[in-house]
Amino acid sequence: MKVSQRTVRLELTEPLRISRSTMAARDAVWLAIEHQGHSGYGEAVTSTYYGLDAATLGRLLHEAARELARCATPESALDALRAGDLPAPGMPPAVTAAVESALLDLVGKRAGLPVHQLLGASEAPSAATARTIGITSCRAAAEQAGRLTRLGFSVIKIKAGAPDPEDDLDRVLAVRNAAPHARLLLDPNGAWSPALADALLPRYAGLGIEAVEQPLAPGDPEALAALAARSPLPVIADEDAVGFEDVQRLAGRVHGINVKLAKCGGVTAALRIADLLAGSGTELMLGCLTASTLGLAPAVHLADRARWTDLDGHLLLAHDPWTGIGGTDGTVRAGREPGLGVRPAHGAPPPDGETAGQETPGQETAVQETAVQETPEPVGGGEADR
Repeated sequence: MKVSQRTVRLELTEPLRISRSTMAARDAVWLAIEHQGHSGYGEAVTSTYYGLDAATLGRLLHEAARELARCATPESALDALRAGDLPAPGMPPAVTAAVESALLDLVGKRAGLPVHQLLGASEAPSAATARTIGITSCRAAAEQAGRLTRLGFSVIKIKAGAPDPEDDLDRVLAVRNAAPHARLLLDPNGAWSPALADALLPRYAGLGIEAVEQPLAPGDPEALAALAARSPLPVIADEDAVGFEDVQRLAGRVHGINVKLAKCGGVTAALRIADLLAGSGTELMLGCLTASTLGLAPAVHLADRARWTDLDGHLLLAHDPWTGIGGTDGTVRAGREPGLGVRPAHGAPPPDGETAGQETPGQETAVQETAVQETPEPVGGGEADR
C-alpha cells in the first residue's frame, strides 16, 4: 500500500459565530491509500477545541500510515482497525476516523460495493439534514431561514449563547416567523449555567424548539443528566459525550447523544455507540465538524440510524473540493458508487498528488507521501467542531 496526504485550506462562505468562538476557515488533511490500482480517501480537519492543528494531524497521519505496513491488504488493515489493533493506542479519534474512512473507501472500491452495503444496509441512506445558523442579527437569521426553507430545508439548527440571552430568544423568534413549518434545534455550545437553563428552556419550548444540544458547560455530565430529567425540552449531549465511556455514563439519562465521527473515532466507534443506545431511551444524533464532502461522507452512510441528522459542514464552505453526498436541497444522500461514493469536484486535482490541469478550490498548503511496504496480496485474499 502507498499512502499520501495533502493539507488544504477550507474557507467558509461567511464566518460562523458560536458561543465560544468565530470561525472563518480551517485546514483539512486528506489521506489517500492506494493499493493495486485503487485509491481510498479520508479527511481530518483541524480543531482548536480538540487541540489539533494541521502540523499535528499531518504528523499523526504519517505515523498511522507507517503502521499499515503490518497489514498485507486493505481488508486486513480494516479488520485490525475494527479490532482496535490499528492505529496505535492514544491516537486522536479524528486520525482514526480519517484512516478508517480511507480504508472503507478503498475496500468498497475493491469489492465493488458502496460503504453502506459493507456495513450491512441494502438501501442507500438519505436524511433531512439540519442547516446551521450562527449567532448573528435577527434580520440576517430570518433571511437565512427563509432562503433555506425555499431551498427545501426542513430542519434548522440555531446557535445560541450570546452575552445577552434575550438576543438569542429574539433571533429564534425571527427564525420561527420566517420558517413557521421548520423543525428547530438549538445549540448553545455549553454557554448556560444550570440556573439560566432552567429559566430559558420553558421559553424556548414555547417557541417550538424541538431539542436543545449541550446547554451546559461540558465537564459535569451529572449536571447535564439532572437538567435533562427536569427539562421541558429534549436535551442532547455533545461535548459531554465524546467517546464510548462518556455515552455509557449518559445513556438513558439524556434524550440524545450527538455522535461525530471525528470525536468518537470513526464509523466502527459510532456503530458501537448506536448499539449501546438502542433501547436505552436515548436517541442518536449524527453531527459533524465543518469539513468537506469527503469528511462528511462516512457519516452519511450511517444516516438511517439517527433520529436527528446534522451533516451540513460541507454546505458552509465557499468551495467544497469534493462532491457526491448532496445536501443543497436539505437532504444528504449516501453515494451508490463503490466506496464512499465521492469524487473531487470539477476542476480539482486528485488528492493523491497526481497531476491535473487546474488548481484545487481548497488552497493547498502541503503534500507528503509515505511509501508503505507493498505486500503481495495472497491468492484468494479477504474482502474494509462545531
